[in-house]
Amino acid sequence: MALSGTGVATGTFITAYGTGTGGAGTYTVNVSQTVSSTTITGSLSGINAFGGGGGGLSRGAAGSTGGTGLSGGSGGGGGGAVTTGGAAGSGIYPGSPFISGTLQGNNGGTGGVGAPYAGGGGGGANVTTGTGSNAGATGGNGGAGTASSLSGSPVTYSGGGGGGCQDAAAGSGGSGGGGPGGRNAAGTAGTSNTGGGGGGAGGFSGPNGVAGGAGGSGIVIIKINQ
Repeated sequence: MALSGTGVATGTFITAYGTGTGGAGTYTVNVSQTVSSTTITGSLSGINAFGGGGGGLSRGAAGSTGGTGLSGGSGGGGGGAVTTGGAAGSGIYPGSPFISGTLQGNNGGTGGVGAPYAGGGGGGANVTTGTGSNAGATGGNGGAGTASSLSGSPVTYSGGGGGGCQDAAAGSGGSGGGGPGGRNAAGTAGTSNTGGGGGGAGGFSGPNGVAGGAGGSGIVIIKINQ
């Protein structure tokens, strides 16, 4: 949390709470200094927290709604015997009194009806191209993730997983770590540290069937003005 105010040294930021937790109170800062009574404000330059939705199973149920919390989760793709993909979920960053706002996920694609039993793609985090593709003659592709340069270089995060398919090609994962779906096989896991959704399974699901790919471990990036 970077601080500014009359007499406050440039590059001052909070390193630990004292009695304050976002309002009036004491804090530990990185630069020792004496400042006359003044109004001090803090700012963050940005925060990203999103999660890609998983691809639909080829013989599964409706896609799940994205989770709340840090995930900013997108909807999962619909299974191959249903008609509705998961609705978008929103995530709210609750961990700091300095940050507020809603991070919105995207819808998953709808599943196909009957052969070739294709699942819809999972939603990704991109605000314009993040909706998962509907299933058709093949599994739906995962929605695109979103690019961020908060880590110092542009990286794409939170692509949706591709939909699985039993009798035709499975969908591809969305850019940003989304795993591709499987054709008569398990889905591929999302890429670690991207929040990408796992690919949906192709073939019969259930206790003795193939499984959807695991979602990639997520990441939250906070850049502090220093």
